[in-house]
Amino acid sequence: MPTSRRKTAVPPPAPVPPAGPDLATKLQPAQQRATETYERLLEAAAQTLIEVGIERLSTNLVCERAGVSPPALYRYFPNKYALLHELGQRLMQRQNECVARWMSPEVIQAGVPALEQALAGLLLETYEVTRRTEGGVWIMRAMRAVPALQEVRLASHAAVTEAQTQLLVKALPGARRSELKLASRIVVELIYATVEMLFDESLKPKDVARIAAGMMASHLQRVMPGA
Repeated sequence: MPTSRRKTAVPPPAPVPPAGPDLATKLQPAQQRATETYERLLEAAAQTLIEVGIERLSTNLVCERAGVSPPALYRYFPNKYALLHELGQRLMQRQNECVARWMSPEVIQAGVPALEQALAGLLLETYEVTRRTEGGVWIMRAMRAVPALQEVRLASHAAVTEAQTQLLVKALPGARRSELKLASRIVVELIYATVEMLFDESLKPKDVARIAAGMMASHLQRVMPGA
């Protein structure tokens, strides 16, 4: 008698995760008039974001505020997330430029009090840059709340972490690089979170910066060689 063969069950293919929204700008403006339209769209997006929030923001509302037709917007931005992506990158760039004005090997080598003062200054300036940026706090919230935009924040923080790690390695040649990198990454995230907190609660920025800087700077003693 022929033997029956048991069929082996074939597992169904794994579901393909849905692709995120396109974040790349379609076209970079080359002429002055196109540049003006491009910047007007971004300004309108920031203003609309303040008024209606992340969820209700739409390209139609942006076009209405900017006085631009939808086809003109779609020449540059495929969707509202591309607008937020560009706004996020610009804000991160402004925030990151504050770091070089406050942090240096000389500041670190000067000891905890000097580092504490520099960190407090850095935190306050980052807060002020965000406050002066049109829709700054809403842009920050979008980069944390919208999964497709989180990479802007994470990539920016990774770049700052690497730059600060190199600075610390230069200032503290005897310390472990892995420890310095971890400390740098945590400090970057703490500053970002503290700035967000200043927008969420009625606190005095200078008092918050003083306490936060003291907590972050105190760790320097633990990573210094021979500590």
